[in-house]
Amino acid sequence: MNLLSTFIKPMHPEGNKFVAIFAAVTVGLFVISSILGWIGVGLTIWCYYFFRDPHRVSPTRSDVVLSPADGIVSLIEPAVPPSELGMADTPLTRISVFMSVFNCHVNRSPIAGEITSVAYRPGKFFNASLDKASTDNERNGLCLRLANEQELAVVQIAGLVARRIVCFVKPGDQLSTGERFGLIRFGSRLDVYLPPDVSPLVSIGQTMVAGETVLAELNMAGTKRADAPK
Repeated sequence: MNLLSTFIKPMHPEGNKFVAIFAAVTVGLFVISSILGWIGVGLTIWCYYFFRDPHRVSPTRSDVVLSPADGIVSLIEPAVPPSELGMADTPLTRISVFMSVFNCHVNRSPIAGEITSVAYRPGKFFNASLDKASTDNERNGLCLRLANEQELAVVQIAGLVARRIVCFVKPGDQLSTGERFGLIRFGSRLDVYLPPDVSPLVSIGQTMVAGETVLAELNMAGTKRADAPK
């Protein structure tokens, strides 16, 4: 790792058109005023930084659940998974990770598994840090069947500023641990519903790194995995 790679990160392709728009507007601002132009430069750099997609190294164990997003743990509580995912209507431990507009917004699979359902539901745009965001806001959920036949849900939730949830996967796809599966534009939240009888290893207020921070451990045979994050 060198000094340049510490600050310059790859950008996800989803950000290309937005950076181009910000750059075009910046050129126009320079025509009007150099002060406005430099403000545009700052906003263009921020837009690139928002869509950054840094390389992540996931743990090699197959029995850990990782954070699907960068951000802060905002809630840990029992809750029923979204009904549209077709899971049992019994409460599971839900861990919510809130992403500000300064966090990396590329979402990663918390564990390896087969996607059994992907369900989008339109909704409102409350502040994603609020509890009611899980039930009232626009969302897109994934249900994963794990190697031990347990199910885990991860839900992308739009926030106050976010207006676009992007999901790259479909039912039947196999996700590896730490693999990218989507992103949300401009501030949002991800919820992870742990399998029954699995306790979280994180606390409210803790900082998460997508694809690296361990949220919980499962009771699974074996401690190694053959897959690797893409």
